[in-house]
Amino acid sequence: MSSDAPTESGKPRLNLMFSNLELVIAVLLGLVSIATAYASFQAALYDSQMAGSYTKGSTQSTEAESLYLEANQQFLEDTQVWNRLAELDIEKDSTDAAIAADAAGKYDTLTFQAVSTDFAAAIARADAENTADATVYHSPLDDKEYQSTLFGSYAETQAKSVATISQGDVYNSFSDRLTLNTVLMSISLFLLGIAALVRQFRVQLVLMSTGVVIFVVAAALTAMIPYVGL
Repeated sequence: MSSDAPTESGKPRLNLMFSNLELVIAVLLGLVSIATAYASFQAALYDSQMAGSYTKGSTQSTEAESLYLEANQQFLEDTQVWNRLAELDIEKDSTDAAIAADAAGKYDTLTFQAVSTDFAAAIARADAENTADATVYHSPLDDKEYQSTLFGSYAETQAKSVATISQGDVYNSFSDRLTLNTVLMSISLFLLGIAALVRQFRVQLVLMSTGVVIFVVAAALTAMIPYVGL
């Protein structure tokens, strides 16, 4: 009879430990469920942000291509005009007065009708450079200020497109990481759910501990990702 006494007295303590452990598991199940829902919701929001950035970036890229084609068309037209002006400039120095006068008239007319303000400024700068240094030919078509004015809008819009798409890549990375964290938390939920059903204390403790460790890691990784609102 005396050998049975410790066993009988130990049952209430063991039942109390089981009861407390099950309560802890229940609390953990609720906590992990909330965290899983949060991570999943944040992943969905980042997916939305990613899609929006990619759409906006694609639109900006299309706009940039259109601006480039427009600027390049203007550059080709200016090239043709400049080649014609160069020919007329040579004819203006002709010994034949009639040819020289006709070339001068055509030169002025073409300059008035086909040379833009920016291109005219480039021509003036090129003429000044050629006068200052006759050993090197300076073409107005290579003028940096002229090309910056011509292709500036394209470069700016293209840069915006690249930046927007890059931001979409960041959102995509955050979404993927949150999705992985959601998977880890789901594994933690599974282990905690099994722990709530088994009746062996050691098995419960091992399953609960493993689930908690996985959850802590996933929660820490989730906390490192910036919060995004609606």
